Amino acid sequence: MIRILLTTVLLTAGATVAQSQSLILGAGYADFSNSRGEDQAIFALDYHHKPFHEATRFSAGWGGTLSVDTSGDTHIGAGLYGVYQLGQSWFLEGSVMPGAYFESESRNDLGGNFQIRSLIGVGYSFDNGNKLSLAIAHKSNASTEEFNPGVNEALIRYHFSF
Repeated sequence: MIRILLTTVLLTAGATVAQSQSLILGAGYADFSNSRGEDQAIFALDYHHKPFHEATRFSAGWGGTLSVDTSGDTHIGAGLYGVYQLGQSWFLEGSVMPGAYFESESRNDLGGNFQIRSLIGVGYSFDNGNKLSLAIAHKSNASTEEFNPGVNEALIRYHFSF
């Protein structure tokens, strides 16, 4: 009886942390640090693969990102993401996704094609496994180029789990 109870408790504890794959749709606002840059709406699509590491409250995995703003500036990247469970429903998320950036207008130049998108957010998990989060992100070339203005983003994101 104790073994069954212990097994049930361990399986239930793991279920609250277990992550599946996610497709994440985001929309928000991009604020270019360069005074010449055109601040505008931005749309993002992220993919989080099933985590390669899961602990009691933390999981980490590989993912990808694609963002396009209303001028057509585009970033595509891949890297690591992490999720920390604050409780049964609330979580923190973070990611680092290096990749390629292509500006459609010279005033939105970020100093080169190599840009790293870093993101941190807080969110809520629904009973069906989907999630809603608010996140801030920053794209920068990490001073690998002489010119490095960067762009900051505020996003609302909906995570479809599958």
